[in-house]
Amino acid sequence: MNIESLREYCLSKKGATESFPFDETSLVFKVMNKMFALTDLEENLWVNVKCNPETAIELRERYSFVMPGFHMNKKHWNTIRIDETVPDTFVKKWVDHSYKLVVKSLSKKLQAELNQ
Repeated sequence: MNIESLREYCLSKKGATESFPFDETSLVFKVMNKMFALTDLEENLWVNVKCNPETAIELRERYSFVMPGFHMNKKHWNTIRIDETVPDTFVKKWVDHSYKLVVKSLSKKLQAELNQ
């Protein structure tokens, strides 16, 4: 996976938007103004994704390319270093998981808006 395919996949999610709220290289993906993924355009490819705490620990123990979320709440976020050894299906699965967690945490009103 490269930065463009990661970007396209994140933006394919219903209601997804992108912005640069921190600086000109930190690309943030949000749904209903809540972040579900974060990457950097200048460094080696990586993505921060939200994860339930139990799964976050399991993934870190199982995969060397998964670590606690860089500059994020380490309990709820993982950083995935993406290179040619990491299957696209893994990255997509974890982006999906992050997106679903964020949507689930939205108020009923925002969820209804998203699903219109």
